[in-house]
Amino acid sequence: SKTMSFDRFLAAVAAGALALASLAAGQQSSSPPAKPGASGDQQMHRVNPSTATREEDRITREVRHQLVMLPYYSVFDDLKFSVQGGTVVLQGAVINPATKSDAEGVVKRIEGVEHVDNRIEVLPPSSMDDRIRRAEYRAIFGDDMLFRYGEAAVPSIHIIVKNGRVTLEGVVDNDSDKNVAGLRANGVPGVFSVTNNLLVINPKDQK
Repeated sequence: SKTMSFDRFLAAVAAGALALASLAAGQQSSSPPAKPGASGDQQMHRVNPSTATREEDRITREVRHQLVMLPYYSVFDDLKFSVQGGTVVLQGAVINPATKSDAEGVVKRIEGVEHVDNRIEVLPPSSMDDRIRRAEYRAIFGDDMLFRYGEAAVPSIHIIVKNGRVTLEGVVDNDSDKNVAGLRANGVPGVFSVTNNLLVINPKDQK
């Protein structure tokens, strides 16, 4: 079939074949955003002559690298972070408690990180939410317009489900794809609401 099976997807994640786009899309920083990079980054610290800012920039790159290498980070998780001096604030939502603890552990080991404020939410176990996750995955990545976003090990569209409510996070190439993703998400039976937070990033702007 055109859509990646759920089991195959999880196996790819466990192998560490992770995409950068969604994580970078959610990153927030006290420094102004820079132009998107080739990996699909939406926000990065601008390097300026101050030593403090250069150090923040280094920590930011290392945090991003460590988080995308987490073994259980998946299409059903969303990780965000900010760097303020030696403090890293972790945010987002994950389905596996190990992802939250592992994220804090790898970030704490980064040189220059003095404190980690771990605000990552662990989503509550729910058979209903698991059913919705599978249905949303098929509905979104089974669409001809959106199929290409599901070809990576971790698609650039992330599907967060909590108590029957769906939030779409990540990046797409244009407004049409964002709107279609929202329509497909809303079409899944049993969903109470859909919040479409997808960011539109034109691939031509990524240099």
